[in-house]
Amino acid sequence: MLIGFIIAAGFWAGLQNSLAGGGSFVTLPVLILSGMTPLAANITSTVALFPGQVTSGFAGRRLVTGAGRLPFWVLFVVSVLGGALGGLLLLKTPSSIFALLVPWLVLFATAVFAWGSFLRKPGEFKAHLEPFGAVLAQFVIAIYGGYFGGGIGFLMMAALTMAGLSTRSAGATKNALAGVMNAAAVALFVTSPQVHWNQALALGAGALVGGLCGSWALHRVNERLLRMVIVGIGVCLTIGLFLKPI
Repeated sequence: MLIGFIIAAGFWAGLQNSLAGGGSFVTLPVLILSGMTPLAANITSTVALFPGQVTSGFAGRRLVTGAGRLPFWVLFVVSVLGGALGGLLLLKTPSSIFALLVPWLVLFATAVFAWGSFLRKPGEFKAHLEPFGAVLAQFVIAIYGGYFGGGIGFLMMAALTMAGLSTRSAGATKNALAGVMNAAAVALFVTSPQVHWNQALALGAGALVGGLCGSWALHRVNERLLRMVIVGIGVCLTIGLFLKPI
């Protein structure tokens, strides 16, 4: 029964990530409710959702590009280094400390997702990021991505469009870089005793199927409604975590 529930959560997270992002808002509470600590749930979720991220990045590879004078390989290297650093910081964070951080991390991720979904205007990022600024922004985002990851899609979209990419290219490049930064973190996590492999495999299988269904449903689902549901989940999760710390 529990594994079936986790598979269903993985399916929904994969579907959600394909359509709008924010799948970790589903997987994190489900894994915590299954008996994991917040730290173990975050690490297990990252490992489980990684194959789906690789698939998404590969699917849009033809649109992946660098940003102006900044070649893609520089963004690639920065994402690997930042993701590894964030993953290392997560492994060094005591579970009790991470439990205290989780409500604030979820609040931040929910706020970023809501801003990117409903508050950000299409032409808002007219400012230009020079190569150094773009590298620095991507490095900081990658550290956060390796550590927690909620909302990295919108953070990267903001940074990449400010660096001169079109929306379509920024979206594809964002997907590729998300997989890269999580690859660095997952490489550290796979040997961690915090990974619950039975749940990770069940969650990952559901997420892969959900991601494939999401590709089919991309033009058939009301994306704005889905984003509203995701923000609602994030708000409820944030309130619950603050009222009843884990």
